[in-house]
Formats: sequence, structure tokens, C-alpha cells
Amino acid sequence: MTIKYYPLFLKLAGKKCLVVGGGQVAARKIASLLEAEAQVRVVSPQVCEEIRLAAQEGRLELEMRGYRPGDLRGMRLVIAATDDPAVQEAVFSEAEALGIPCNVVDKPEYCSFIVPSVVKSGDLTIAISTSGASPALARRLREELEGSFGPEWGRFLELMRRWRREILSRGLPASEREAIFKKLAYSPIPQWLAEGREDKVAEFIAPLGLSLRE
Repeated sequence: MTIKYYPLFLKLAGKKCLVVGGGQVAARKIASLLEAEAQVRVVSPQVCEEIRLAAQEGRLELEMRGYRPGDLRGMRLVIAATDDPAVQEAVFSEAEALGIPCNVVDKPEYCSFIVPSVVKSGDLTIAISTSGASPALARRLREELEGSFGPEWGRFLELMRRWRREILSRGLPASEREAIFKKLAYSPIPQWLAEGREDKVAEFIAPLGLSLRE
């Protein structure tokens, strides 16, 4: 039976997150958590050099020991990247008891959430999931989409964020605001940015009372 998931983006800035495990898989999970500005604690008797260096630099808290019951208290989220079946089950059981979202890598039966493949360009984030059916296919789709969403989309979102604030400040009727937002969203602006044609962008937005520069 296919498990039905509810897709969401979780705000973890400043929140305590636990990673159990210290190998390369754990390091990749930690990198994503740090990018989200989470406060990361790592528990593992052994860690790879990447994790050790991050701890030395003060980017995470490291405890060189095995997992112990009680390690999840105060955590907002936990990821277990360990091959030890007993630890996998224990971490998931404690997480379930405390109501903490848990992901045990490559063990769907011990996951209350799954991590999608992600395409990023600035503030643009596209998440891809096959509901655990084929992580390889999710990676393939991510790689294909990466070729379609280059840095111009991040730049476009930077502009859209500023333009949105400006348009909202004008006190326009909702229908007029939405018409402008739609015109911008469906415009060829990303293509022009990719081609270095800021003159075309400026020409397009001038009638809307917008500019490329603050």
C-alpha cells in the first residue's frame, strides 16, 4: 500500500535537531540542516572528517558516543543515519513517543517524514518525491530540472520579492494587484536575465512603475 504524505517546508532556524550517526550520509543530512540554520547536535562514536571539522569550527555540537534514550528530549527533529538496527528502532520509538518528526535513512518503516530530492536556485526550491518508491527516479528528475532552473531564477525571485513589496505598498485593489503579479510571473523575464538582456527587463517593467534597481 502506498503511504500518503503531506508535503510541506519546515522552518528549522534556531531549532535543535539531532543526527544519530557520523558517516558520509549523516554529513549530507547535516549540511542540509545547517543550510536551514538549525542548531545541530550529532551523536556518534565515530565521525567522518567533514563532521569533525564542522564541530571544530563550532557549526554543530558533537558528542562522540553511542545513542542513549533521552537524547531526543528538546529536539524539534531527528535523523538517524546509522546501520545499527537496534539503534534505528530505538531512535524511532523514542521519537514517536515524544511526537518528534523522525527519519531513519533507508528505513521507511521507521520514518514519520521523508526527505525529497531538491532543486535550488536562490530562494527557489523545488522538492521532488516518489513517496519512497524510487529515490533513483527522484534523483533523475532533480538532475533534469536542474538544467531548466539556472541562477536566473534566483535573481528573478530576488526582484519579485522587492516588486511585490512595492506593489503591495500602493494600496491597489486586489484584482489590480493580482493582474500585475500574474503579468510578472508569466513574463519572459527569467529568459532575458539568462541572456543578459536587462534592457528588455527594464523595458517590460517600466509601464508597471517598477525598476531593476532599488
